[in-house]
Amino acid sequence: MEILATFGPLVLMIVIFYFLLIRPQQKKQKQVNQMQSELQKGDKVITIGGFHGTVHALDENQIVLIAGDGSKLTYDRSAVRDVVEKG
Repeated sequence: MEILATFGPLVLMIVIFYFLLIRPQQKKQKQVNQMQSELQKGDKVITIGGFHGTVHALDENQIVLIAGDGSKLTYDRSAVRDVVEKG
């Protein structure tokens, strides 16, 4: 019984830490990975650097984005932060 009283609070802290910090982060990462894998040509996206562009071409690990002036830039798929509008 003494062991339970000693390690009980520690185990409780670990469980709380898991449900408040680790699990939500894993869910968020899963959503981001799904969003990046579902990118399609014509989607309007924002990169982690703040670049706004439209997806022109897709590769397994890279995407080509078109800026408003028509210039094309190549990014890694993991650089996409958000999809603003589906194409």
